[in-house]
Amino acid sequence: MDNPTAAKLLIECLDLTSLGDKDKNETIHALCQKAVTDHGSVASVCIYPQFINYAKNILPENFKIATVINFPQGLANNTLMEKESLSAIEYGADELDIVFPYQTFLSGDIDFCKEYLDIARETCQDKILKIIIESGELKTIENIKKATQLCIDADVNFVKTSTGKTKVSATPQAANAILETIAKSGKNIGFKASGGIKTMYDAKTYLTLAQSIMGTNWVNSSHFRIGASSLLDDLIKTIEQGY
Repeated sequence: MDNPTAAKLLIECLDLTSLGDKDKNETIHALCQKAVTDHGSVASVCIYPQFINYAKNILPENFKIATVINFPQGLANNTLMEKESLSAIEYGADELDIVFPYQTFLSGDIDFCKEYLDIARETCQDKILKIIIESGELKTIENIKKATQLCIDADVNFVKTSTGKTKVSATPQAANAILETIAKSGKNIGFKASGGIKTMYDAKTYLTLAQSIMGTNWVNSSHFRIGASSLLDDLIKTIEQGY
């Protein structure tokens, strides 16, 4: 796939993100203004829950809004996760990116992790549920695959690499492990790479990887997402320069 074609597909699969500590209405306004480009619309905007109502007044009708839950710590607190999720849905969130209790997972309490995922799935109902496993903190491929399988068993919609708030975010190695586990399961589960993806080259690495493992037709916004804040400008540049 040539770069301009890949860039157009990546725009369609982009969760245009702003999760800064100093975000305010003006930040979200600027983000939403970029969500519809001359080369297509992004898949969603991903913002903190308190900005959802504001964003809805700027974005086109029915535009998808994603938000983050239990973010970024991934606390082992089912009540907090459920409360934040219900509140986000009430605000109008279409997609919930919920942080996996990865530290609890690393401590060996797999039963709690299973319960957490089951509650997340039940609470989100028909909303798109993405679980952020924080792959950089899981360290090993074995852990990444095991956490991914727990998510698959809970019927989440997407397994997502990272919050972007830790030292190590998305890596091709982690993405490969997640995608291989999804492929082996045979289930209709999507993949999202996020954290540190800033250039067309970065994003195309994950696009190509997903196509090689899952097949070309699989890669669309229903199965494949990139979460990024500054990537969009480089994608547009790639399309407009033609290479």
